[in-house]
Amino acid sequence: MKTTGVVRRIDDLGRIVIPKELRRTLRIRDGESLEIFVENEMITLKKFSSMSDMKDISNNLANTINQITFKNVIITDRDKVIAVSNNIKSKYLEKNISKYLEQKLNNRETIVEKSMHEIELIDNLKENYSFVISSIIMNGDAIGNVVIFSEKDSITESEVKLASIISNFLGKYIEE
Repeated sequence: MKTTGVVRRIDDLGRIVIPKELRRTLRIRDGESLEIFVENEMITLKKFSSMSDMKDISNNLANTINQITFKNVIITDRDKVIAVSNNIKSKYLEKNISKYLEQKLNNRETIVEKSMHEIELIDNLKENYSFVISSIIMNGDAIGNVVIFSEKDSITESEVKLASIISNFLGKYIEE
């Protein structure tokens, strides 16, 4: 485990303050949930993602969509790519999503570019794709994205609907 050199006191209500720079680096936003783990005398805080329990289902969905449409698929939580269709795993899996995807998620936007368009899906990687981005909404909160994209073919109306169906399914599945 890497030390930060930061020491904080616990106040009389049992609270500690996580420094702003650390929150910014780890993309921890106000009101976000942290999971608490204890091992021996060590307390570990981890960002909580309701999508993390969905990795297996998300991977199966991404691969199934890829087999049917021959398009690439990524599924994200609020910070990282959690599922990728077979042929592009090493390029995208567990990478931080771009500010562009984060903004579209925060705005709960569905974006469709049927012809080639430059997009940054993950940090520091701009490429030309046709794509559809559909936000995953759970209990009114945006928790991730479904992105179907291609570097060769244009996106069809069926693929736009498919992205919407998958994002709605994941949101409802997590609610239950």
